[in-house]
Amino acid sequence: MSTAWRIGVDSRRCIGTSICAGTAPEHFRLVDGLSAPLADVVAPAEVVLDAADSCPVEAITVRDATDDRPIAPQE
Repeated sequence: MSTAWRIGVDSRRCIGTSICAGTAPEHFRLVDGLSAPLADVVAPAEVVLDAADSCPVEAITVRDATDDRPIAPQE
């Protein structure tokens, strides 16, 4: 079981829909029209997975901070 997740946003893929910021405002914000995580490493939270899975262009990645295993988006 993961104790910490690393959140990434690919700024080349992000189209600024703000779904992530609306879904998980405690984890994402828009900066210059693009998504940015508020922290690179976070405690596991279902809302982070919801935000990653809701991204229409799959710009958000969630990985295990310990072993870099991909967690989201789900394939």
